[in-house]
Amino acid sequence: MGATEGLLLRFAMSETGPPASDPSAGAAPSSEPAAPIVTGANIPGPSQHDAHGAPKGGLQLALTLGALGIVYGDIGTSPLYALRESFHGHHLPASPENVLGILSLIFWSLVLVISVKYCTFVLRADNEGEGGILTLAGLIVRLRGRLQGRRWLVVPMGLFGVALLYGDGTITPAISVLSAVEGLEVLAPATTPYVIPITLAILAGLFAFQSKGTERVGKIFGPITLVWFLVLAVMGVSWIVRAPEVLWAVNPVHAVTFFAHNGLLGFLVLGSVVLVITGGESLYVDLGHFGIGPIRRAWFAVVLPALLLNYFGQGAMLLTTPGVEHPFFEMAPAWALPFVVILATMATVIASQAVISGAFSLTLHLIQFGYLPRLKIKHTSEHHKGQIYLPAVNAFLFVVTVIFVLGFRTSANLAAAYGIAVTSTMTLTSILFFLFTMRRWRWPIWKSLIFLGVFLTIDLAFLSANLVKVADGGWVPLVLATLLFLVMLTWKQGRTFVNDAQVETQLPIEMLLEDVARRGVERVPGVAVFVASRFATPSALLHNLKHNHVLHEKNVLLSVQTVSRPRVTATERGSIKPLGQGFYRAELAYGFFEQPCVADDLMRLELDGQTLRPMETSYFIRRERLVVTPKKGPLGKLRKQLFALIQHASADTADYFGLPPGRVIELGERVQL
Repeated sequence: MGATEGLLLRFAMSETGPPASDPSAGAAPSSEPAAPIVTGANIPGPSQHDAHGAPKGGLQLALTLGALGIVYGDIGTSPLYALRESFHGHHLPASPENVLGILSLIFWSLVLVISVKYCTFVLRADNEGEGGILTLAGLIVRLRGRLQGRRWLVVPMGLFGVALLYGDGTITPAISVLSAVEGLEVLAPATTPYVIPITLAILAGLFAFQSKGTERVGKIFGPITLVWFLVLAVMGVSWIVRAPEVLWAVNPVHAVTFFAHNGLLGFLVLGSVVLVITGGESLYVDLGHFGIGPIRRAWFAVVLPALLLNYFGQGAMLLTTPGVEHPFFEMAPAWALPFVVILATMATVIASQAVISGAFSLTLHLIQFGYLPRLKIKHTSEHHKGQIYLPAVNAFLFVVTVIFVLGFRTSANLAAAYGIAVTSTMTLTSILFFLFTMRRWRWPIWKSLIFLGVFLTIDLAFLSANLVKVADGGWVPLVLATLLFLVMLTWKQGRTFVNDAQVETQLPIEMLLEDVARRGVERVPGVAVFVASRFATPSALLHNLKHNHVLHEKNVLLSVQTVSRPRVTATERGSIKPLGQGFYRAELAYGFFEQPCVADDLMRLELDGQTLRPMETSYFIRRERLVVTPKKGPLGKLRKQLFALIQHASADTADYFGLPPGRVIELGERVQL
């Protein structure tokens, strides 16, 4: 028997799948890029930046305005319900001591958690402009590879934090829009039966609009949000002048006195006070959309002053007008109430946008790190690669949000389920940032411990106060987050299991080249592209050779790698070199925030002095069919079935890699789990 027949017989008997770089598994990992990357690559066109890569004045203003519409929508609509729930949700009397105490808690929560923790410290922990809790975990340990050793301590914290953001994020659109539409009840009580239908209609329009892209959404929502914050400030000032003593709430003594006078009830009120900082994690998640400068400027120049003025104005109203049930809407004069209700509804739509755009960024991050399967991704901006749209994620968020609206029916009921997931995420962020400061910034242990001690104490206080909400609906986002976390771990461990089972049967390309040189194989015109690992023969090539007994004149073994940076430059994108016998090794590199476009990038590489011709190039990929067996492994039977279900639902390989459908040949193969 000849060498080629021997190799094919060995392959046919094994019938296992491809290495990690096979299209079925997504792009493969790469230890480090070959060349340094130019920072600022994720920022729009070079003509809009100075010599240091920073955005110029006009672009800075546009990005700051866009950040108002995307990043601060959630936290900006908290005045609709946060102070109301702090009193009515706990049946707390609006005495001067309680009003000043809660206002003091609100003031210091915004200052310490958002201004200091996030804007001053956490936003600086970025990976070339990209942020988020998973990015933070990746800066501590490599997210690629097996979940073992230190990764088992860090990666699951990052993954569960992301899952919690999804869980809490699905509540944000429901509670935000409901709370605004409920303003109709103040304006016209007869509209009560129509609150839920109107809410669902608004949410349907919002999620349908996502396909237009974050850039367009930001341009529309930014100016509206600016008007919203100005109205918040004006409404607040109009009541502060009637009771200026509320300004004494900046003294933290009032917060301490509040706890001392109210005991356990005062502590549980933190579960409602935390509503003023929900959306804080969006600052970090959406960092890659706008950059640290615009996010900070928007917060300190517009958002923080407007929020504080409005909260203090609501406090002044409670002091001067006993029996108020909806302090926010009742602050407005009668002639302005219709305008305020309409503007509040528009602002809450924008609030929902913050978590939706954050979910898109998080999902792409998870896909590129191998914790979620391929999904269809649409880039919505020619100037900013971080702005994307994922139809599957959008549909998932919409369905869950509708279920929440129909299930809880009022914003007060949703408030009981709100906050527990985001406080858990903030707690995990503090722990991971503590590890980051020692590992990457090389802070001395005492300095890192001071940070951890201050902010972990705050986070745990908020988290503990929210634990009582579990029975009243807080279990919903926790269960959803746990299921998403299970999906991520199952996909990661399942792909690792499948890839490990294939290592022993991988055939070095050198063995095939030697056999082809010795025996010769019939050739057909054209170029065949096979996705491969760096050292092994792709199974699609062996399948083609086994069944068709031919090779193309030129055969490109393509390795698609994901590097440990958000993006790579055009000069780093790809390379190609001859191996002999009509075979070539091509490598394409993508950052973990980039969507592969294999066909376009491959056409830019030269093969024997010429670029590839699209109509003369065929792409061979494999399609796996997973078969669940009773054999032992890292996954139990139920998780094997879950893994197979996820694999079946993942996006088409050709679409994910940007391959022309008319030039793709798929070769099927059974893989046993």
